[in-house]
Amino acid sequence: MSVSVLSKTRARPWPLVTAAAVCLLSLAAFWVAQRLAHVNMLDVMVYRAEGETVRAGGDLYAMRATSANLGMTYPPFAALLFVPLTLVGVPLMRALTTGGNLLLVVALVQLSVRLVRPSLSRADLWRTTFWIAAVVVWCEPVWTTLRYGQINLLIAVAVLWDLTRRAGSRWAGLGIGLATAVKLTPGLFVVLLLVAGLLLWRRDRSWNQWLRTAATATGVFLGTTLAVVVALPADSKKFWTETLFETGRVGFAEETANQSIRGVLARLMHTDDPGMWWAVTAALMGGVAMVVAVRAALRGDKAVAVVVCAFTALMISPISWSHHWVWCVPLLILLADRATRAWRVAGPVALVFASFALWWVPHDPGRPELDQNAGQMLLSAVYPLTTTALLVGYVLTRRRLRGTDTGRTDGIGATAAEPLLEAVPEQERPAVVEQGRPGDQGRPAAREPQAVAKE
Repeated sequence: MSVSVLSKTRARPWPLVTAAAVCLLSLAAFWVAQRLAHVNMLDVMVYRAEGETVRAGGDLYAMRATSANLGMTYPPFAALLFVPLTLVGVPLMRALTTGGNLLLVVALVQLSVRLVRPSLSRADLWRTTFWIAAVVVWCEPVWTTLRYGQINLLIAVAVLWDLTRRAGSRWAGLGIGLATAVKLTPGLFVVLLLVAGLLLWRRDRSWNQWLRTAATATGVFLGTTLAVVVALPADSKKFWTETLFETGRVGFAEETANQSIRGVLARLMHTDDPGMWWAVTAALMGGVAMVVAVRAALRGDKAVAVVVCAFTALMISPISWSHHWVWCVPLLILLADRATRAWRVAGPVALVFASFALWWVPHDPGRPELDQNAGQMLLSAVYPLTTTALLVGYVLTRRRLRGTDTGRTDGIGATAAEPLLEAVPEQERPAVVEQGRPGDQGRPAAREPQAVAKE
């Protein structure tokens, strides 16, 4: 009999204190392991240099920092956020960054569980969160994020904080707007919100939560960006007219750490610039994936919509370093909860993100990625290949289920109770469908405008 991971957690309710203790022990061991590995936290040193440049009134995009001679690649708003890093010494800054990121791991898991299972009680939510956080902290994207002192966890938490707000929340959209002002890729969530909201408005002729959140996020992004234009006019002009279009500034496209479509094509074609091949492939794959995400949103399956949108952004971005893929955390939680025989699906996917397989190929500064053989190409494309396979599997399963479903649908697909890869057993469906107002659980999801978030 198939039982979801989250259902198992409820069936065997370990004491909350036990789960918390195991999580704390795992995070402590992680901290020790990183110290023993002598991680350099290179990126947080660059962030500190950006904050110092702002304080000194220097040119942000002429700045270079660390022995790797790294420059700033984010919008100028990010540099303002990094100013507090300059107020403490480097050892304390590194300790605070590591501690903060570990707390963000717990926050990311908690928000991901809320996204997938909004019906969980508070005790079950936190117990499940602690058990999962104790494990996922060791996956490669999380490890590498903390190794470099990156902000990926903060970005993901800001987005999910918005998307798990209660219906009607005035704050929904704030996190996505600020995240987009720091790093542009979260802006794809605004596209998802806007398109889904407009289609729901067209159907119901009512202002809905999707549109409200999209409007808030857009307003926050524009307001923040304009405020920075006033505060840092020269840097803002340089970023929006020059630096934004310098994709090579971030790094070489063919680097094995680049897990985007552009990186895969660069290694496949043995070139540092796949040109139009990347643009066409990214447009086609991105378009198909966003259609899948919007359709899931219209069915009320917010978890699938959010996860698909997140991985679409990673795939179509010119550079998506492996540490950007911390979105594997909500993906794994979704797979474990939705798929029958979860170990057959979530297990191999978890192994992919925990294996560090992309680092098994040569990747020294001599740019050996330009001469990879077939086996090395497969290993260095492990994240995009995995998520593409999941997306294809999901689409094929949706088509199969659409052909056999005899219940009411929204004209796009079946109800939100259907899983990512396989049908959820009938007895488990109420816990998954629970997306609407209290008392509406048995009603087809497509008959009510779906809010962006439910608690």
